[in-house]
Amino acid sequence: MYFNIKWRWIKYSGIMASIIFWAFTLISVSINRWFDFYRDAFSDLGGPRANNAWIYNMGLIISSIFLELMSIHMIYLSRSRVGVVAGSYLSIAGMFLALIAVYPAGTRPHVFISTWFFIQAFLAVLLYGISRLRDDMIFSASILILFTLALLGPILRWPSAASLETYEIILLTIFAAIYVFRS
Repeated sequence: MYFNIKWRWIKYSGIMASIIFWAFTLISVSINRWFDFYRDAFSDLGGPRANNAWIYNMGLIISSIFLELMSIHMIYLSRSRVGVVAGSYLSIAGMFLALIAVYPAGTRPHVFISTWFFIQAFLAVLLYGISRLRDDMIFSASILILFTLALLGPILRWPSAASLETYEIILLTIFAAIYVFRS
C-alpha cells in the first residue's frame, strides 16, 4: 500500500517540471532586464551574458529530475513495449534538458541539445499516445492533436526562439496534465 501511494504522486512530476521551469525562468527574467521575449531565446538566460546564469540553469536541472520521474512513472504503468519506449524517450529528453544547462547558449553543442530535447519529448508524447490506443481512444486522439500542433510549431513564423519555446513547453505541459487525468 505504501509503495502505491508514492507512485500515485509521481504522476504529477510532469506538471511539477513545468512549474519549476517557469518559476526559475521568471526569476531569471526579472534579474536580467535585457531579456526580450520577442528577440531572445530562454537559453540566453543561462548563457554568458546573463546575470546569475546559474538560476536559469538550476531550474533546468531540477525540472529534468521531475521529467525523469515522470518517465519512470510512464514505464511503470505501461502495459506495452511501445509505452516503455515512450517512457524511455522521455527519460532521454530529461537528460537533454539537463544538458541544456551544462551546455548553455553560446557553447557549440547547445543548439543540437536544445533541439533534440523537444524532438525526444514529442516523440515520447506520440509513442505514449500510440501505446494507449486500445485502452483510451480519447487520450490517444488528444495526444495526436498535441503532436500535430507540435509539428506545426517550427513551421509557423515566430518573433523569437523564446516564443516558439513557450508554445512547445505549453504543449508539453498540456500533455503532462492529460497524463495526470488519464493515467
